[in-house]
Amino acid sequence: MFVASAYAAPEEEGASGELNTETGIAVEGTEEGGFPPFDSATFPSQLLWLAITFGLFYLFIKRVAIPRIGGILEVRRDRIAQDLDQAARMKDDADAAVAAYEQELADARKKAGTIGQEARDNAKAEADAERRKVEAELDGKLAEAEERIAAIKASAMADVGSIAEETAGLIVQELIGGRVDKAAVAGAVKSAQR
Repeated sequence: MFVASAYAAPEEEGASGELNTETGIAVEGTEEGGFPPFDSATFPSQLLWLAITFGLFYLFIKRVAIPRIGGILEVRRDRIAQDLDQAARMKDDADAAVAAYEQELADARKKAGTIGQEARDNAKAEADAERRKVEAELDGKLAEAEERIAAIKASAMADVGSIAEETAGLIVQELIGGRVDKAAVAGAVKSAQR
């Protein structure tokens, strides 16, 4: 670095004659001492200031920093304990809600099963009643049909008897060639029908 001569301190007389290479100022006492912290003449004052500084720093730490840090740790511990308590309460509430939900669900399933069973029983009872009604109607119709069939059969049988008598009379008349006794033919037809 370049230093202008106007800003440089004037050289003092009686100096060693050495100039600092950066500032251009004569260096004082470079030949006598050395690095001041290592100068044995300054050890007692350095130790005194070290003890004073350490003591003040210790008092500052003890009276200011440690209580503040302890307060912060206490607040954090309390907040963490409150959060854990709140989490435990919320977990208990959630567990209670889940248990209530499961109980309501089980009750609803049981009620649905009961309603379903009642509906099946009612439907079965209605179906049985309807079946009995239809069977009764069918039995009535069947009885009527059997009566009509019996009446038709009886009238047909009555007609068959007269037709058989006429036919038998005509056959006998054709075979014998004369007059046929109708009473004898009717008796023969009736005996054959039994």
